[in-house]
Amino acid sequence: MSDEYRIERDSLGEMQVPREAYWGAQTQRAVENFPISGIGFGRRFIRALGVVKKAAAQANRDLDLLDDEIAEAIVDAADEVIAGEHDDQFPVDVFQTGSGTSSNMNANEVIANRAAEILGKEIGDRVVHPNDHVNYGQSSNDVIPTAMHVAALEAAVKDVLPGLETLAEALADKEAEFDDAVKTGRTHLQDATPVTLGQEFEGYRTQIEKGITRVENVRDHLSELALGGTAVGTGLNTHPEFPERAAEYISEETGIEFREADNHFEAQAAHDAMSEAHGALRTVAGSMNKIANDLRLLASGPRNGLGEIEQPENQPGSSIMPGKINPVVAEAVNQVHKQVVGNDAAVSAGAAEGQIDLNLYKPVIAHNYLQSANLLSNSAEVFAERFVAKLEANEEHCAERVERSMALATALNPAIGYDKASKVAKQALAEDKTVREVAVEEGFLTPEEADEVLDPARMTRRGILGDD
Repeated sequence: MSDEYRIERDSLGEMQVPREAYWGAQTQRAVENFPISGIGFGRRFIRALGVVKKAAAQANRDLDLLDDEIAEAIVDAADEVIAGEHDDQFPVDVFQTGSGTSSNMNANEVIANRAAEILGKEIGDRVVHPNDHVNYGQSSNDVIPTAMHVAALEAAVKDVLPGLETLAEALADKEAEFDDAVKTGRTHLQDATPVTLGQEFEGYRTQIEKGITRVENVRDHLSELALGGTAVGTGLNTHPEFPERAAEYISEETGIEFREADNHFEAQAAHDAMSEAHGALRTVAGSMNKIANDLRLLASGPRNGLGEIEQPENQPGSSIMPGKINPVVAEAVNQVHKQVVGNDAAVSAGAAEGQIDLNLYKPVIAHNYLQSANLLSNSAEVFAERFVAKLEANEEHCAERVERSMALATALNPAIGYDKASKVAKQALAEDKTVREVAVEEGFLTPEEADEVLDPARMTRRGILGDD
């Protein structure tokens, strides 16, 4: 064996481990067993593992189940994991054993060996044992789902919600700015009665605000923690007070309220809460996709499209067409939506599987949820700041086009009846005239009556002719 390696041992025997690595034999076996995707768990999940291990050590110390000195060394090492100081020590592929045992043991070994160093000992001498100390009163089967919920709820509260709030604020600003910009409404991509551009942005803002509520609503079920159920939910080898104490420490560490699971058998055998929570992310991604698509249409042109808003010039749009500008940020939002929909398929399929007392799709569920949360958070911020905030209304163009809209004839219904209004609309289209012009020419309205009835701004408010 070269100087690059050291010998670590587990129940299956000896393993060569990189000399400077904090991980041990079980992690090394996983590295060799799962060279599948090259994708490891990200910051949120590794942080959550550190949070769980720290809380477990604190609870076991309080219950006199861990020596104070060893417990404090574990807490210190876990703090370093929480802070991101050892992310490179988590090399296990996402596609691994379905319980996530490899990642749990990865955390146990890294924290045990780092704790040994903190106590002045050598890496690998097991003065702090990965199973007997770091994993005391725990099983991968309750640690991993606990870390899943901690990571998922932290991602929702600390990443997704702030991103959505930024986007909602940007949309609200444009709602106010565009309040007087009267334009042609569109249904079925055909001309419809007038709206203001501000009213359309009011709809977009409301979509995102309702999305914020949907994400907020995942708190209740994600706040339940499986920790304390150990192997199958019975809590074998765990102190009766451990789950509640550990949950309190996790709440303290994260600033988010967590509690012991209502039922440990459900918490380990199923992941309906993760599926439900990702459903909220998928819905929000769909809202953002719809808004991005609408804004792309409204900004289409600049001369041969709708051209009702002016998009920001974020970058040249073509390598061959000079001067072309594309809605690149909106397109990125569209692509995020497609990835989130794909992730949702993986999460929902995984949550519906597993056999008897354990769901065996924990790693892939966690990975896909956290990727979706990260994509939504980042894309919402970018969409708000680099696209929505820079939009401008083309009010003159909007006013010109709304005056020529056939849908203005709708306002004639209360004044002259549907049949005559329909005749006016068809004649205006055939003769390339405005509805106003035909209604006056045919003697259905005087010019003064036409000005009152066919006022586009008036049509953007609820009411019937004469109600004013």
